[in-house]
Amino acid sequence: MSTAKREERLEAVEICAGAGGQSLGLERAGFTHKLAIELDANAAATLRHNLPNGNQVVRVGDVADPSTWDPAEFKGIDLLAGGVPCPPFSFAGKQLGANDERDLFAWAINSVAVVKPRALMLENVRGLSANRFSAYRQHVLDTLHEYGYIAEWKLLHASDFGVPQLRPRFVLIALQPEYAEYFTWPEPSQEKAPTVGEALADLMGEGGWGEAEVEKWVAKANSIAPTIVGGSKKHGGADLGPTRAKRAWAELGVDAMGVANHAPKPGWVPINGAPGPKLTTPMVARIQGWRGKEFADWEFQGKKTSVYRQIGNAFPPPVAKALGLAIKRALFKEGEKRILIETVNTVQDPVYKLLREAKRPMTVEQIIVVLAKAGVTMDQPEVERHLNHISHDFELNMTERKTGGTTYGLGEFKAFIGQDDHQRHDLFSQHRTRIS
Repeated sequence: MSTAKREERLEAVEICAGAGGQSLGLERAGFTHKLAIELDANAAATLRHNLPNGNQVVRVGDVADPSTWDPAEFKGIDLLAGGVPCPPFSFAGKQLGANDERDLFAWAINSVAVVKPRALMLENVRGLSANRFSAYRQHVLDTLHEYGYIAEWKLLHASDFGVPQLRPRFVLIALQPEYAEYFTWPEPSQEKAPTVGEALADLMGEGGWGEAEVEKWVAKANSIAPTIVGGSKKHGGADLGPTRAKRAWAELGVDAMGVANHAPKPGWVPINGAPGPKLTTPMVARIQGWRGKEFADWEFQGKKTSVYRQIGNAFPPPVAKALGLAIKRALFKEGEKRILIETVNTVQDPVYKLLREAKRPMTVEQIIVVLAKAGVTMDQPEVERHLNHISHDFELNMTERKTGGTTYGLGEFKAFIGQDDHQRHDLFSQHRTRIS
Protein backbone atom coordinates (compact mmCIF):
# COMPACT_ATOMS: atom_id res chain seq x y z
CA MET A 1 0.00 0.00 0.00
CA SER A 2 1.29 3.44 -0.87
CA THR A 3 2.61 5.82 1.79
CA ALA A 4 0.03 8.37 0.67
CA LYS A 5 -2.83 6.03 1.42
CA ARG A 6 -1.44 5.02 4.82
CA GLU A 7 -1.25 8.69 5.76
CA GLU A 8 -4.74 9.47 4.49
CA ARG A 9 -7.09 10.56 7.27
CA LEU A 10 -10.33 8.69 7.74
CA GLU A 11 -13.63 10.21 8.85
CA ALA A 12 -15.58 9.53 12.02
CA VAL A 13 -18.92 10.30 13.61
CA GLU A 14 -18.80 10.16 17.40
CA ILE A 15 -21.90 9.94 19.56
CA CYS A 16 -21.99 10.65 23.33
CA ALA A 17 -18.54 12.14 22.84
CA GLY A 18 -18.15 13.53 26.37
CA ALA A 19 -15.16 15.80 26.89
CA GLY A 20 -13.11 14.16 24.19
CA GLY A 21 -10.95 11.34 25.54
CA GLN A 22 -12.06 9.10 22.71
CA SER A 23 -12.15 12.06 20.32
CA LEU A 24 -8.52 12.96 21.02
CA GLY A 25 -7.34 9.36 20.72
CA LEU A 26 -9.10 8.92 17.39
CA GLU A 27 -7.74 12.21 16.09
CA ARG A 28 -4.21 11.10 17.00
CA ALA A 29 -4.86 7.77 15.25
CA GLY A 30 -5.71 9.55 12.00
CA PHE A 31 -9.47 10.10 12.11
CA THR A 32 -11.10 13.46 11.37
CA HIS A 33 -14.48 14.15 12.95
CA LYS A 34 -17.35 14.89 10.62
CA LEU A 35 -19.64 15.11 13.64
CA ALA A 36 -19.37 14.87 17.44
CA ILE A 37 -22.55 14.86 19.54
CA GLU A 38 -22.71 15.46 23.29
CA LEU A 39 -25.61 16.15 25.66
CA ASP A 40 -23.67 18.10 28.32
CA ALA A 41 -23.06 21.73 27.31
CA ASN A 42 -19.78 22.03 29.24
CA ALA A 43 -18.33 18.89 27.69
CA ALA A 44 -19.47 20.10 24.27
CA ALA A 45 -17.68 23.39 24.92
CA THR A 46 -14.50 21.42 25.63
CA LEU A 47 -14.91 19.56 22.35
CA ARG A 48 -15.48 22.79 20.41
CA HIS A 49 -12.42 24.36 22.00
CA ASN A 50 -10.08 21.49 21.14
CA LEU A 51 -11.28 19.64 18.05
CA PRO A 52 -10.20 20.88 14.64
CA ASN A 53 -13.20 22.74 13.18
CA GLY A 54 -14.92 22.18 16.53
CA ASN A 55 -17.47 24.94 15.96
CA GLN A 56 -18.61 23.23 12.78
CA VAL A 57 -18.62 19.57 13.84
CA VAL A 58 -19.82 19.62 17.49
CA ARG A 59 -23.54 19.51 18.25
CA VAL A 60 -25.21 19.68 21.66
CA GLY A 61 -28.26 17.55 22.29
CA ASP A 62 -29.78 14.12 22.79
CA VAL A 63 -28.16 11.87 20.20
CA ALA A 64 -31.42 9.92 19.85
CA ASP A 65 -33.42 13.06 19.03
CA PRO A 66 -33.93 13.41 15.25
CA SER A 67 -33.65 17.18 15.61
CA THR A 68 -30.04 16.78 16.78
CA TRP A 69 -28.83 14.93 13.70
CA ASP A 70 -29.94 12.75 10.81
CA PRO A 71 -27.90 9.51 10.78
CA ALA A 72 -28.73 9.00 7.10
CA GLU A 73 -26.65 12.10 6.22
CA PHE A 74 -23.51 10.23 7.29
CA LYS A 75 -24.18 6.97 5.48
CA GLY A 76 -20.97 5.12 4.65
CA ILE A 77 -18.77 6.96 7.18
CA ASP A 78 -15.51 5.19 7.95
CA LEU A 79 -16.14 4.90 11.69
CA LEU A 80 -19.13 5.29 13.99
CA ALA A 81 -17.83 5.52 17.55
CA GLY A 82 -19.07 6.45 20.97
CA GLY A 83 -19.04 6.03 24.72
CA VAL A 84 -22.75 5.59 25.38
CA PRO A 85 -23.87 6.13 29.02
CA CYS A 86 -22.44 3.69 31.56
CA PRO A 87 -24.93 3.76 34.50
CA PRO A 88 -27.33 1.19 32.94
CA PHE A 89 -24.57 -1.45 33.24
CA SER A 90 -22.40 -0.22 36.11
CA PHE A 91 -21.75 -2.43 39.14
CA ALA A 92 -22.10 0.76 41.19
CA GLY A 93 -25.67 1.27 39.99
CA LYS A 94 -28.85 -0.79 39.78
CA GLN A 95 -27.85 -2.40 36.43
CA LEU A 96 -31.25 -1.66 34.92
CA GLY A 97 -29.92 -2.25 31.41
CA ALA A 98 -32.67 -1.90 28.81
CA ASN A 99 -35.01 -0.40 31.44
CA ASP A 100 -32.75 2.58 32.13
CA GLU A 101 -33.66 5.77 30.24
CA ARG A 102 -29.94 6.46 29.84
CA ASP A 103 -29.35 3.23 27.89
CA LEU A 104 -28.36 4.12 24.34
CA PHE A 105 -26.34 1.03 23.51
CA ALA A 106 -29.19 -0.71 21.72
CA TRP A 107 -30.11 2.53 19.93
CA ALA A 108 -26.51 2.89 18.73
CA ILE A 109 -26.51 -0.66 17.40
CA ASN A 110 -29.80 -0.07 15.62
CA SER A 111 -28.42 3.10 14.00
CA VAL A 112 -25.80 1.00 12.23
CA ALA A 113 -28.51 -0.15 9.84
CA VAL A 114 -28.95 3.48 8.74
CA VAL A 115 -25.39 4.83 8.94
CA LYS A 116 -23.77 1.68 7.53
CA PRO A 117 -20.28 2.64 8.73
CA ARG A 118 -17.32 0.59 7.61
CA ALA A 119 -16.45 0.14 11.30
CA LEU A 120 -18.15 0.56 14.67
CA MET A 121 -16.53 1.11 18.07
CA LEU A 122 -18.50 1.43 21.31
CA GLU A 123 -17.03 1.36 24.81
CA ASN A 124 -18.65 0.92 28.19
CA VAL A 125 -18.00 -0.23 31.75
CA ARG A 126 -16.90 -3.70 32.77
CA GLY A 127 -20.40 -4.36 34.14
CA LEU A 128 -21.66 -4.99 30.60
CA SER A 129 -19.43 -8.09 30.50
CA ALA A 130 -21.23 -9.65 33.49
CA ASN A 131 -23.53 -12.67 33.30
CA ARG A 132 -26.46 -10.35 33.98
CA PHE A 133 -26.11 -8.96 30.44
CA SER A 134 -25.25 -12.11 28.50
CA ALA A 135 -28.56 -12.05 26.60
CA TYR A 136 -28.16 -8.33 25.89
CA ARG A 137 -24.69 -8.98 24.43
CA GLN A 138 -26.00 -11.89 22.41
CA HIS A 139 -28.73 -9.70 20.97
CA VAL A 140 -26.12 -7.10 19.98
CA LEU A 141 -23.98 -9.68 18.18
CA ASP A 142 -26.96 -11.24 16.41
CA THR A 143 -28.28 -7.85 15.31
CA LEU A 144 -24.92 -6.74 13.92
CA HIS A 145 -24.60 -10.08 12.11
CA GLU A 146 -27.98 -9.46 10.48
CA TYR A 147 -26.69 -6.04 9.37
CA GLY A 148 -23.65 -7.67 7.76
CA TYR A 149 -20.94 -7.06 10.38
CA ILE A 150 -18.44 -9.20 12.25
CA ALA A 151 -18.42 -8.07 15.88
CA GLU A 152 -16.20 -8.84 18.86
CA TRP A 153 -16.17 -7.87 22.54
CA LYS A 154 -13.02 -7.43 24.61
CA LEU A 155 -12.24 -6.20 28.12
CA LEU A 156 -9.27 -3.81 28.05
CA HIS A 157 -7.35 -2.27 30.95
CA ALA A 158 -6.04 1.27 30.55
CA SER A 159 -2.90 0.43 32.51
CA ASP A 160 -1.86 -1.87 29.64
CA PHE A 161 -1.58 1.23 27.46
CA GLY A 162 0.59 3.40 29.71
CA VAL A 163 -2.27 4.98 31.69
CA PRO A 164 -1.55 5.19 35.46
CA GLN A 165 -4.80 3.55 36.54
CA LEU A 166 -6.48 0.20 35.99
CA ARG A 167 -9.73 1.44 34.41
CA PRO A 168 -11.24 -1.66 32.78
CA ARG A 169 -13.42 -0.87 29.76
CA PHE A 170 -15.57 -3.27 27.76
CA VAL A 171 -15.19 -2.52 24.07
CA LEU A 172 -17.25 -3.63 21.07
CA ILE A 173 -15.65 -3.51 17.63
CA ALA A 174 -17.62 -4.41 14.50
CA LEU A 175 -16.46 -4.25 10.90
CA GLN A 176 -17.80 -5.19 7.52
CA PRO A 177 -16.37 -8.63 6.62
CA GLU A 178 -13.83 -7.43 4.04
CA TYR A 179 -12.16 -5.30 6.75
CA ALA A 180 -12.77 -7.67 9.68
CA GLU A 181 -10.30 -10.06 8.07
CA TYR A 182 -7.54 -7.57 8.86
CA PHE A 183 -8.58 -6.51 12.36
CA THR A 184 -6.56 -7.53 15.40
CA TRP A 185 -6.92 -6.11 18.89
CA PRO A 186 -4.09 -3.77 19.94
CA GLU A 187 -1.30 -5.31 21.98
CA PRO A 188 -0.43 -3.85 25.40
CA SER A 189 2.05 -1.01 25.27
CA GLN A 190 5.75 -1.64 25.83
CA GLU A 191 5.68 1.36 28.15
CA LYS A 192 4.94 0.36 31.73
CA ALA A 193 2.25 2.51 33.30
CA PRO A 194 3.81 4.99 35.76
CA THR A 195 2.82 5.06 39.39
CA VAL A 196 0.64 7.88 40.67
CA GLY A 197 3.71 9.47 42.24
CA GLU A 198 5.78 9.24 39.06
CA ALA A 199 2.94 10.67 36.97
CA LEU A 200 2.17 13.59 39.27
CA ALA A 201 5.49 14.57 40.87
CA ASP A 202 5.95 17.78 38.88
CA LEU A 203 2.31 18.86 39.27
CA MET A 204 2.35 18.13 43.00
CA GLY A 205 5.35 20.41 43.42
CA GLU A 206 4.29 23.31 41.21
CA GLY A 207 2.56 25.14 44.08
CA GLY A 208 5.76 25.44 46.06
CA TRP A 209 5.46 22.39 48.28
CA GLY A 210 8.94 21.49 49.53
CA GLU A 211 11.06 19.16 47.44
CA ALA A 212 11.56 16.76 50.35
CA GLU A 213 7.81 16.62 51.02
CA VAL A 214 7.08 15.94 47.34
CA GLU A 215 9.68 13.16 47.22
CA LYS A 216 8.23 11.60 50.35
CA TRP A 217 4.75 11.73 48.82
CA VAL A 218 5.96 10.23 45.51
CA ALA A 219 7.54 7.34 47.42
CA LYS A 220 4.18 6.59 49.06
CA ALA A 221 2.14 6.97 45.85
CA ASN A 222 3.96 3.95 44.46
CA SER A 223 1.31 2.13 42.42
CA ILE A 224 -1.24 2.89 39.74
CA ALA A 225 -4.47 4.59 40.73
CA PRO A 226 -7.91 3.17 41.42
CA THR A 227 -10.35 3.80 38.60
CA ILE A 228 -11.20 7.49 38.31
CA VAL A 229 -14.96 8.00 38.46
CA GLY A 230 -16.84 11.00 37.16
CA GLY A 231 -20.03 10.29 39.01
CA SER A 232 -23.28 11.73 37.78
CA LYS A 233 -25.35 14.84 38.20
CA LYS A 234 -27.70 12.83 40.41
CA HIS A 235 -25.10 12.88 43.18
CA GLY A 236 -23.02 15.49 44.99
CA GLY A 237 -19.82 17.31 44.14
CA ALA A 238 -16.53 15.99 42.86
CA ASP A 239 -14.69 13.34 44.84
CA LEU A 240 -12.58 10.37 43.82
CA GLY A 241 -15.08 7.59 44.25
CA PRO A 242 -16.89 5.32 46.69
CA THR A 243 -15.58 4.23 50.10
CA ARG A 244 -13.42 1.40 48.78
CA ALA A 245 -11.73 3.71 46.26
CA LYS A 246 -11.18 6.35 48.94
CA ARG A 247 -9.34 3.77 51.05
CA ALA A 248 -7.13 2.88 48.09
CA TRP A 249 -6.38 6.55 47.47
CA ALA A 250 -5.52 7.03 51.15
CA GLU A 251 -2.90 4.26 50.89
CA LEU A 252 -1.35 6.31 48.06
CA GLY A 253 -1.25 9.45 50.20
CA VAL A 254 -4.21 11.16 48.49
CA ASP A 255 -7.21 12.77 50.15
CA ALA A 256 -10.08 11.54 47.98
CA MET A 257 -12.79 13.60 49.68
CA GLY A 258 -12.75 16.28 47.01
CA VAL A 259 -10.70 18.02 44.34
CA ALA A 260 -8.32 20.88 45.11
CA ASN A 261 -8.11 24.25 43.37
CA HIS A 262 -4.31 24.35 43.64
CA ALA A 263 -1.31 22.12 44.29
CA PRO A 264 0.00 22.19 47.87
CA LYS A 265 1.66 25.46 48.84
CA PRO A 266 4.87 25.89 50.86
CA GLY A 267 4.52 24.50 54.37
CA TRP A 268 1.42 22.43 53.52
CA VAL A 269 0.77 19.64 56.05
CA PRO A 270 -2.23 17.29 56.35
CA ILE A 271 -5.02 18.40 58.67
CA ASN A 272 -7.95 16.58 60.26
CA GLY A 273 -6.34 13.21 59.63
CA ALA A 274 -6.13 13.59 55.86
CA PRO A 275 -3.77 10.98 54.32
CA GLY A 276 -2.23 13.60 52.03
CA PRO A 277 -3.13 16.39 49.61
CA LYS A 278 -6.12 16.41 47.31
CA LEU A 279 -5.60 16.20 43.56
CA THR A 280 -6.30 19.07 41.19
CA THR A 281 -8.19 18.58 37.94
CA PRO A 282 -4.94 18.71 35.88
CA MET A 283 -3.64 15.89 38.08
CA VAL A 284 -6.81 13.86 37.55
CA ALA A 285 -6.57 14.45 33.80
CA ARG A 286 -3.02 13.13 33.75
CA ILE A 287 -4.08 9.98 35.59
CA GLN A 288 -6.86 9.58 33.03
CA GLY A 289 -4.31 9.55 30.21
CA TRP A 290 -3.96 13.21 29.23
CA ARG A 291 -0.17 13.09 29.55
CA GLY A 292 2.87 13.36 27.32
CA LYS A 293 3.40 15.52 24.25
CA GLU A 294 0.63 13.75 22.37
CA PHE A 295 -2.26 14.29 24.75
CA ALA A 296 -1.37 16.94 27.35
CA ASP A 297 -2.48 20.07 25.48
CA TRP A 298 -6.25 19.39 25.78
CA GLU A 299 -7.97 22.27 27.60
CA PHE A 300 -11.17 21.61 29.56
CA GLN A 301 -13.94 24.18 29.74
CA GLY A 302 -16.22 24.90 32.70
CA LYS A 303 -15.97 25.11 36.48
CA LYS A 304 -14.05 22.68 38.67
CA THR A 305 -16.82 20.16 39.39
CA SER A 306 -17.89 20.05 35.77
CA VAL A 307 -14.30 19.65 34.59
CA TYR A 308 -13.74 16.84 37.07
CA ARG A 309 -16.84 15.02 35.85
CA GLN A 310 -15.79 15.49 32.24
CA ILE A 311 -12.42 13.93 32.99
CA GLY A 312 -13.76 11.17 35.22
CA ASN A 313 -16.32 10.00 32.66
CA ALA A 314 -13.84 10.02 29.77
CA PHE A 315 -12.26 7.20 27.79
CA PRO A 316 -8.45 7.38 28.23
CA PRO A 317 -6.98 8.91 25.05
CA PRO A 318 -4.08 6.41 24.73
CA VAL A 319 -6.52 3.48 24.71
CA ALA A 320 -8.71 5.21 22.13
CA LYS A 321 -5.66 5.87 19.98
CA ALA A 322 -4.54 2.23 20.13
CA LEU A 323 -8.01 1.05 19.10
CA GLY A 324 -8.24 3.72 16.40
CA LEU A 325 -4.94 2.59 14.89
CA ALA A 326 -6.09 -1.05 14.90
CA ILE A 327 -9.31 -0.07 13.11
CA LYS A 328 -7.41 2.14 10.67
CA ARG A 329 -5.07 -0.71 9.72
CA ALA A 330 -8.09 -2.94 9.11
CA LEU A 331 -9.83 -0.34 6.95
CA PHE A 332 -6.65 0.08 4.88
CA LYS A 333 -6.33 -3.74 4.75
CA GLU A 334 -2.83 -3.67 6.15
CA GLY A 335 -1.09 -6.75 7.50
CA GLU A 336 -1.92 -10.39 7.02
CA LYS A 337 -5.45 -11.66 6.65
CA ARG A 338 -6.69 -13.78 9.48
CA ILE A 339 -8.99 -16.74 9.09
CA LEU A 340 -12.33 -15.15 9.83
CA ILE A 341 -14.32 -16.94 12.47
CA GLU A 342 -17.87 -15.65 12.59
CA THR A 343 -17.62 -14.41 16.15
CA VAL A 344 -21.37 -13.84 16.25
CA ASN A 345 -21.59 -17.63 16.60
CA THR A 346 -19.66 -17.39 19.86
CA VAL A 347 -22.62 -17.87 22.14
CA GLN A 348 -22.83 -15.33 24.95
CA ASP A 349 -26.10 -16.75 26.30
CA PRO A 350 -27.16 -20.23 25.11
CA VAL A 351 -30.63 -19.97 26.69
CA TYR A 352 -31.37 -16.67 24.94
CA LYS A 353 -29.97 -18.05 21.68
CA LEU A 354 -32.15 -21.14 21.91
CA LEU A 355 -35.34 -19.20 22.68
CA ARG A 356 -34.61 -16.73 19.87
CA GLU A 357 -34.34 -19.55 17.34
CA ALA A 358 -37.06 -21.78 18.79
CA LYS A 359 -40.27 -22.22 16.82
CA ARG A 360 -42.39 -22.60 19.95
CA PRO A 361 -42.18 -21.81 23.69
CA MET A 362 -40.23 -24.30 25.79
CA THR A 363 -40.20 -25.54 29.38
CA VAL A 364 -37.07 -25.50 31.50
CA GLU A 365 -36.81 -29.26 31.08
CA GLN A 366 -37.03 -28.98 27.29
CA ILE A 367 -34.38 -26.25 27.29
CA ILE A 368 -32.03 -28.49 29.30
CA VAL A 369 -32.52 -31.40 26.87
CA VAL A 370 -32.02 -29.36 23.70
CA LEU A 371 -28.94 -27.63 25.08
CA ALA A 372 -27.48 -30.99 26.10
CA LYS A 373 -27.86 -32.26 22.53
CA ALA A 374 -25.84 -29.20 21.43
CA GLY A 375 -23.12 -30.01 23.96
CA VAL A 376 -24.13 -27.39 26.56
CA THR A 377 -24.71 -28.76 30.05
CA MET A 378 -26.96 -26.76 32.36
CA ASP A 379 -29.01 -27.75 35.38
CA GLN A 380 -32.41 -26.34 36.33
CA PRO A 381 -31.18 -23.54 38.67
CA GLU A 382 -28.70 -22.35 36.03
CA VAL A 383 -31.35 -22.22 33.29
CA GLU A 384 -33.68 -20.37 35.64
CA ARG A 385 -30.95 -17.80 36.39
CA HIS A 386 -30.53 -17.22 32.66
CA LEU A 387 -34.29 -16.81 32.25
CA ASN A 388 -34.31 -14.30 35.10
CA HIS A 389 -31.51 -12.27 33.47
CA ILE A 390 -33.28 -12.40 30.11
CA SER A 391 -36.52 -11.14 31.65
CA HIS A 392 -34.84 -7.89 32.71
CA ASP A 393 -34.08 -6.83 29.14
CA PHE A 394 -36.64 -8.77 27.08
CA GLU A 395 -40.30 -9.56 27.34
CA LEU A 396 -40.46 -13.18 28.46
CA ASN A 397 -43.78 -14.79 27.56
CA MET A 398 -44.69 -17.37 30.22
CA THR A 399 -47.61 -19.76 29.87
CA GLU A 400 -48.81 -22.33 32.41
CA ARG A 401 -49.48 -25.66 30.71
CA LYS A 402 -52.56 -27.67 31.58
CA THR A 403 -50.36 -30.71 32.02
CA GLY A 404 -48.15 -28.81 34.46
CA GLY A 405 -45.06 -26.68 34.11
CA THR A 406 -44.38 -23.30 32.51
CA THR A 407 -43.27 -22.61 28.96
CA TYR A 408 -41.05 -19.65 28.05
CA GLY A 409 -41.03 -17.74 24.80
CA LEU A 410 -38.83 -14.80 23.88
CA GLY A 411 -40.71 -11.54 23.33
CA GLU A 412 -39.69 -8.00 22.41
CA PHE A 413 -36.43 -6.34 23.39
CA LYS A 414 -37.27 -3.72 26.04
CA ALA A 415 -34.47 -1.35 25.09
CA PHE A 416 -34.99 1.97 23.35
CA ILE A 417 -34.07 1.75 19.66
CA GLY A 418 -36.03 4.78 18.47
CA GLN A 419 -39.65 3.79 19.16
CA ASP A 420 -42.04 6.75 19.31
CA ASP A 421 -44.01 5.20 22.19
CA HIS A 422 -41.07 4.03 24.33
CA GLN A 423 -41.03 5.04 28.02
CA ARG A 424 -37.56 6.49 27.47
CA HIS A 425 -39.04 9.71 26.05
CA ASP A 426 -40.97 10.60 29.22
CA LEU A 427 -38.24 9.45 31.61
CA PHE A 428 -35.54 11.31 29.68
CA SER A 429 -37.57 14.52 29.72
CA GLN A 430 -38.18 14.22 33.47
CA HIS A 431 -34.53 13.53 34.36
CA ARG A 432 -32.64 15.39 31.64
CA THR A 433 -31.01 17.92 33.99
CA ARG A 434 -29.60 15.03 36.07
CA ILE A 435 -28.40 12.84 33.20
CA SER A 436 -24.68 12.75 32.52
